[in-house]
Amino acid sequence: MENPEEAEVDIDTLIDEMDYIPGHFHLEMNLNFEPCSPVNFRGRDMKLKRDSLMYELELESGSQQFAVRNLLGVFSFHLEEMEQAKEIFLSISQKDPDNLNAWANLAYVYDRLDSEQEEADCTKKLAHLMGLGFEDESQGDPRLRAAHCLAEQGYAYGFDIGLVDEEDRMEKLTAGLMLYDKALVYGQQIPLEEKRSWYLTMATLYIRLDGILMNKGNDEQKRLPSFNRTLALLRQVTKSSNSHYRALAWCYLGMLLERKETFSTTPMGIHDCGYSGTGPLDCFGKIRMKLYLRDLERAKMGLGGMPDRKNLTRAKEDLERVVKVCPCLKTYLDIGQVYYYMGVDAMQELFPVDETALDNALEFFAKAMEFDLGDTLPEIQLLRGKCLRLKNEESNAIGCFKRAIELDDVGSTYTESFRCLMETLLILFSQKRVNAEMLMQEVELWVKKAEEKYPKQRVRQELRLVCRNHTTEVIELSKAMVTRGNTELVKMLFETIKTDFSKPKLNERSFSF
Repeated sequence: MENPEEAEVDIDTLIDEMDYIPGHFHLEMNLNFEPCSPVNFRGRDMKLKRDSLMYELELESGSQQFAVRNLLGVFSFHLEEMEQAKEIFLSISQKDPDNLNAWANLAYVYDRLDSEQEEADCTKKLAHLMGLGFEDESQGDPRLRAAHCLAEQGYAYGFDIGLVDEEDRMEKLTAGLMLYDKALVYGQQIPLEEKRSWYLTMATLYIRLDGILMNKGNDEQKRLPSFNRTLALLRQVTKSSNSHYRALAWCYLGMLLERKETFSTTPMGIHDCGYSGTGPLDCFGKIRMKLYLRDLERAKMGLGGMPDRKNLTRAKEDLERVVKVCPCLKTYLDIGQVYYYMGVDAMQELFPVDETALDNALEFFAKAMEFDLGDTLPEIQLLRGKCLRLKNEESNAIGCFKRAIELDDVGSTYTESFRCLMETLLILFSQKRVNAEMLMQEVELWVKKAEEKYPKQRVRQELRLVCRNHTTEVIELSKAMVTRGNTELVKMLFETIKTDFSKPKLNERSFSF
């Protein structure tokens, strides 16, 4: 093992050769400078920021969590909680061994603790991960590690403290955005879904920066480039699979559309991103619906209490105002969805709690279908089918579910329509409104169509859920199939029960709106 002095020379060489430096303690954030405010105020501000980060951590499960965790360690260090800071960075290095910032931050903490050997080990590990000075380079792409490192540093600038004036705020926000831009250059191979978490943070920094420029009364031409880019970033985030990100994106889009009036002419980004006919209330209506669905999904997984139905009421009120001034397909679909969730029991979606709300939902879906593209959206057919099933119109509901499957794109992962179709057919069979022969024909036909339309694993996941919830009917169906000699489908049905696939989200199609 080399001695600490040799390690220090190596790290200096490393710094000279790289155009980025891992770790947080060298960043030009007020957090790392001598405090200008009284110590007690600084400690209060850091604790408030740390509490905010703890809330963020509850909502993060992907790589973004390590940006939060690293920053929590930095706050613990500056609050003189050295052991806690060390444990946080150690934990990151174990969960994400390629995390450059964790190793650099850990080396810094060990230096302050006078743990020379541990500091040298961290420095050596860091140089190895960066691909410097070692013939046997570590596995993986150093550029991707650099991208994550830079993105985590950019994230940190949004939580700086002691910002004395608007110029200081602008400087820190701009520094964070520059780091994200650099991360995007390094991280061209990073999956789009992961980069959408970066886009959301970038949009947040841009919105704060635009607010400062707007309050200063700056020339609108200085605001336009970043305003247009923020719209493009948020448009990407609205396509995220993360419901929390989508809800925030719609909220931020509403804020930007409110600021449209501060420009002499409509910013071109609004037209380029397809928001020409979209108003702020339309976006805020969406966020309330997204928040309800997010909380509903968490409740179904046992991660929280029942969702607040006030979000549905507020979404309805927002969208009712929107529909008066913008009676378009999208608005009718959105408000119809809100009425559906107001009319059905939250957890199982098996029985009605408000017949009038379901009738209103069907009316709005009918209005949506009057538009040219209205009868081409699988989302409308799925929701219509679910409403009709609750009203005991199973035969009509089956037609809607079939149409939704037909309208879905090949390769789509939104398989809820298929599950609803299978469940409704089995319900009719249990009520002796469909005989075994007809049920066999329908199941064979639509399993085949589903496998042509969706990934096979998703079809098997849905069949497994259906089999678990309707075991008696499935056994009766299987007996009839064996009698008929159709053992292949029977075998598949029982294999799905045994196979431990992950359960698909119950509201996945709803989340896609």
